[in-house]
Amino acid sequence: MLSDSRDSVISVFDRASESLGYDLWHLIQEGPEDQLNATEFTQPALLTASFALWTLSQGSGVKADFVAGHSLGEYSALVASQVLRFEDAVRLVQKRGQLMQEAVPIGEGGMAAIMGLDDDDVLAICESVTASTEGSVEPANLNAPGQIVISGTQNALEKACSACLEKGAKRALPLNVSAPFHSRLMQGAADKMADALASVEFSAPVIPVVQNVTAAVVSDPARIRENLVAQMFGAVRWTESVRFLATEGVMDVVECGPGKVLSGLIKRIDKNLNTDQIGSAQAERLTGAQS
Repeated sequence: MLSDSRDSVISVFDRASESLGYDLWHLIQEGPEDQLNATEFTQPALLTASFALWTLSQGSGVKADFVAGHSLGEYSALVASQVLRFEDAVRLVQKRGQLMQEAVPIGEGGMAAIMGLDDDDVLAICESVTASTEGSVEPANLNAPGQIVISGTQNALEKACSACLEKGAKRALPLNVSAPFHSRLMQGAADKMADALASVEFSAPVIPVVQNVTAAVVSDPARIRENLVAQMFGAVRWTESVRFLATEGVMDVVECGPGKVLSGLIKRIDKNLNTDQIGSAQAERLTGAQS
């Protein structure tokens, strides 16, 4: 059984490698690590691992009533719902990574996790700092109550972190990322990404998709494409997305991919939701990828 699962995973990676023009499986297994950690390679690697695990789940009879993904994971959700062809999606996320990295020189922008402060307080601080200093900072990932990631230029980010701590935040933790994702600084990258997305066919979803920027189901292919552009410079509304699913009667949420980060966030958002994972140790064993 493990051999069959491994063959299935490798088959998905072979499809990705053919589409990308390099051996993605070898990169994950052998490195070099600094190349794998570059976002233009990390993004297709994560998408491929998630889709490989989704493929395994379909063989075991798992059926989804909705799909949703966090940031990059939205592309995995769109592949699972058959809005995007897998081969198109891996090329798109590699392009997405390239554009996001090129948008802001390394060291000029960043992101930070703010823990233990209300969303409204974080938003107000970001608006105040942006209005009173050079540069900008804004909420990027609304992950769970009391856990928000902010993104912006380095000086504004540092001032916002200090202000959040003064307001009562438990922590303001700079993140090890290469660019200020999901902020207005990604607008130029988003404009270029729009051209890449326009070259790919989008189909109507066979499973309802909850998108990041709307925190609601979107079914029109053209609007789904537009929302992927907006997602690059807009906030990931994950808390609202999970609450929307709960109002739609969802009780069980299965995280498909390496790790349990989203499961942890979901339990913080709504303790009544049951969470499980397809991946974690299995993903590491089969693909060599780290969670």
